[in-house]
This record gives sequence, C-alpha cells and structure tokens, in this order.
Amino acid sequence: MASMDLSIPKTAKAAVLTDRGGKYIFKEDYPVKQPSELLPGECLVKIEYSGVCHSDLHVKLGDWQKKSILPLIGGHEAVGRVVAIGEHSDAGTVKIGDRVGLKWFADVCMKCEMCRKGYEACCPQSKAHGFTVNGTFAEYVGLTVYKALKQSQAKIGDWVAISGAGGGLGHLEDEAVQYAVAMGLRVLAIDTGAAKKELCSKLGAEKWVDFKETTDIVADVRAATDGLGPHAALIAVGDARPFNPALLYLRSAGTLVAIGMPGGNALLNVPVTLLIGKSLTILGSAVGYVTLGFLYLIQFTWALLK
Repeated sequence: MASMDLSIPKTAKAAVLTDRGGKYIFKEDYPVKQPSELLPGECLVKIEYSGVCHSDLHVKLGDWQKKSILPLIGGHEAVGRVVAIGEHSDAGTVKIGDRVGLKWFADVCMKCEMCRKGYEACCPQSKAHGFTVNGTFAEYVGLTVYKALKQSQAKIGDWVAISGAGGGLGHLEDEAVQYAVAMGLRVLAIDTGAAKKELCSKLGAEKWVDFKETTDIVADVRAATDGLGPHAALIAVGDARPFNPALLYLRSAGTLVAIGMPGGNALLNVPVTLLIGKSLTILGSAVGYVTLGFLYLIQFTWALLK
C-alpha cells in the first residue's frame, strides 16, 4: 500500500443539511473528531469515495415517517482509510491504514434478542449513517443487496429480475447484477436509458426491459424470462410503483425481495388469491447481517476467481 497522510486536521469539508427539504450547505470548516475524542471501539475514517443513494433523497425531503436528525451530514455508502482508533479498542478488529467500507447501519447493541439471533437490522438501539448519526458526505467521518439475493432463494440457472439495476440505491443494484451473475443466476435488468442498459449488459445481464419504453412491463418481463417470469424479483428503488407489477410477473413459487424503501405511506397491494394461487413469497431486506458478511465475501470472491 502506498504511503498515506495520517495527519488529522481540526476541520475539513462536509455537506450539511440544516433544513428538511432544503439544500445541503457545503462547509469548508466542519469540525473533525480528534483521536483523543474517540471512544473505545470507535475509529476515524478519511473518506475516499462516497455513493449517493435514493434513500439520501428521502432523508433530505423528510418524506419517511421517521425523520432524521438535524443538522445532518448525509450519506451511508462509502469507502475510506482508518486514520485513528479510539484508545482501549480491541486491537484485533481494524488497524491504522486499513481500507474499510461504511454502510447504512453505523452501530447496533449486539446484546438484544434481535442481535443475538442475527437480525441486527431490527435492533431497537441501532444507529444509521446519514440518518440518526452523521454520514459519509464529508472528508472524515457498513451487505445489503447480496443478502437480498440470498434471501430470494434463487438457484443456479434461475432468472432474477432486478428493478433499478443500473443504480437505484446508490450503485448497489449494479453490484447486485455482478453478485447474481457470480452466483450463476440469469439476470433481467429493469431500468431506463441507453447508458444503464450498456452498463447492465457489461456486468452480465442477459435481458433488459426499459420501464419507460414498455407499454406492458408484466408481459415484457415474462416474455424475456422463458415466458414464465423470473424466479425472484429484487426491487431496489425508492419508489412504490415497481412493487405490485413484480407480483404479477413473478412465476409460480417466486420470491419478491423488497430492498428500496419508498417515501410516505406506500402500501403493497397483494390480492390474497394471487398470493396463494401462485405460492408467492414476499420478504423485506434492510441490510446484510454481520454474521453473514464474511461468508458472502468469500463466496463472491471464489466465484469470480473460478
């Protein structure tokens, strides 16, 4: 690894939201937490790259029922380098200079029933980057989609339809295409625009449906997936509209995995006769749990190396 500057300034750049629905204010002098201020188990990361997720827009607009803190540094998808670690932290976790990723959840208690059972996303004491604590739109400041693919129970050779495949929740959806291909799944990408179509094709998607050009998305998705529909559908956009059509184009015994979280009081309208008649499964996936992370990384890496 090339040498890096580990000096920590007193202030740095940050994008701060002060009014719900307002604009981010770019500050050049936002205070940087110093090493002496870090608690055991905390570290300071110098951000190299940060993604922008559709969820960040919902947070900015304040159109979810639960509201963010204000003022707020937004963002929850980033990579960077550890530049400081809190005193008395577990030395076996991370080291100065390590590259790390930051995700939606910033912290969970690891003591409650949900955490003990591996459902950290449901921890009542959880904290979220760019929502309940400051996030990644700053110089200094962590499995979502792959877990959704695992939850879909799709098998090698199965079709999976990914709505927002060209990048809906940040760029996690184009990562979903790569994960799916590495897992041996056949990908139908649903998005709009020539650039996103080209990206999805390069990443391995076999079929494409442009939701703005189609006049019957249910028929077109079914036609593209052997006439029966995909075995699984991942809805990774922060919009309510793609959810109900997915239930219609899924083949029998298919699985809908909801990842994107629309604003307002969006409802999933499921006719009971359809749910029972097609033996459909509906799941929600917030983030990948800690206990699955290492397994997923190993599996994905091994698939790419084969």
